[in-house]
Amino acid sequence: MINDKIAKLVNEQVNKEFYSAYLYLDFANFYADAGLEGFAHWYEIQAQEELDHGMMMRRYLIDNGVSVKFDAIAKPDKKFTDTTAPLKAGLEHEQYVTSLINNIYNEAFGIKDFKTMQFLDWFIKEQGEEEKNAEDLIKKMEVFGKDGKGLYELDRELLSRVYAPSTTGPSK
Repeated sequence: MINDKIAKLVNEQVNKEFYSAYLYLDFANFYADAGLEGFAHWYEIQAQEELDHGMMMRRYLIDNGVSVKFDAIAKPDKKFTDTTAPLKAGLEHEQYVTSLINNIYNEAFGIKDFKTMQFLDWFIKEQGEEEKNAEDLIKKMEVFGKDGKGLYELDRELLSRVYAPSTTGPSK
């Protein structure tokens, strides 16, 4: 069994990971409406990864004797006026998620919950990758997105992304 405060924070994070999936599906809808199927596809895969993260955290709680509670998923409320805005919102969101995971880790560290810290190590590394991917996509959009041909090629590149479930996720 894990500490009640840690269990509560991880449970909250499960719900936030599911919200992240919902948010990224909203981004995918924006890009699909704009005719940018590659960008839509990229965010559909991002959404699936966020669901996976939530499920990993859910499983961690269950395996440690904690009953998981689901909250209502808030409706994404961002409105975008250009094709770069969702990318910047995505980076901002990933930075927010990083801060949440770091907070859980810090709380676990404070009570010497080494098991949870070890579990979160994978997520900390993953968040570094998520932020870098978001930054790289913004840079590519800034370079290629202003030109119709460049945007078309970038969209095609993003369409080639393949979903791959994590095979290196956190251990129990």
